[in-house]
Amino acid sequence: MTKKIIMALGLLCLSSVASFAQNKRTVLSATIDGYKRDMVYFDCVQSPFIRQEFHANPGEEHVYAFDSDRLVSMIINGRTTVLLMPGDSLHVDIQYQGKMVKELKFSGSERAVADNQLYAAVADYRRSIRYKSQLLACAVVDVKPADRISDSKKLLDQTRQLVAQSKGKVADDVVNYVSAESEGLAYTSFVEYPPMYEETRKMPIAQQSVGDYWKLMDGTKLRTDAASLSCPDYCSFLLLNMAYTKSKQAHEKGETYQRPDKIEDMFEQLAAFYDGACRDAVLYSIITNYIQGGKDIERVEPLIKQFKEKYCVDKRHAEIIEAIMQ
Repeated sequence: MTKKIIMALGLLCLSSVASFAQNKRTVLSATIDGYKRDMVYFDCVQSPFIRQEFHANPGEEHVYAFDSDRLVSMIINGRTTVLLMPGDSLHVDIQYQGKMVKELKFSGSERAVADNQLYAAVADYRRSIRYKSQLLACAVVDVKPADRISDSKKLLDQTRQLVAQSKGKVADDVVNYVSAESEGLAYTSFVEYPPMYEETRKMPIAQQSVGDYWKLMDGTKLRTDAASLSCPDYCSFLLLNMAYTKSKQAHEKGETYQRPDKIEDMFEQLAAFYDGACRDAVLYSIITNYIQGGKDIERVEPLIKQFKEKYCVDKRHAEIIEAIMQ
């Protein structure tokens, strides 16, 4: 993952609630072996203001201390994600084999270690079933929709089991973040992959053996907690969920829903569809993604004004938007 993509992900989602714990000194350190590049990078998914880089001297411990008042996820060298609660002290030993991470070892605060062992266990399970994070990659190698949906349900079940086994050992925010990431990946597969496969492979959804497409999301409940809304995969799902829900409503009436192709229309529909923290997160998402695109930036300025005046719950959303507009 390139640093540009990491920054885009970082600007994609930030938790959208008004009250948080007090700032606490949080420390991430890493020792990296077998790494072939010149620089080591620590990038925060939730904020572009939390980041550090080091010269990649073999065997050297890279230490980064920062103030935090909420859960953050840090990506080391664009590949290894760790979770940190305010006040945590976490050390990561990373062993590379070529470009791949061969082994991870955690030490430090007892709960921080447990938090990251849970996150790593879910990631290991995804790798064990070869669960691709990008749906287009699934379509390219012809993963059948029924198989993708089956694997997604397995991921949800395994995540729940791992969370249950970690009960009492990990932070509640970490449970929410880990669960939201798996749900974001799975639910996105439910709502997006059958129509994507239909478009790319020319096989109608009715012939994909996925059952009733319009019932795949039955029984699901949207998350509204801060940790879940700070997860990029979950926030991406929320954007698609509006289109799926509106498409379902139109289908029931014998009509067709046309997804908005202009940011102004998308902003208006999302603002009407969601409320509170969810609305803050998705509007922040589309604004920052558009700014990152770098074209016709003046079009987004009225939306930023409207967002700040009417919908912004977390003041740091406004601060980040102001910073990247400079």
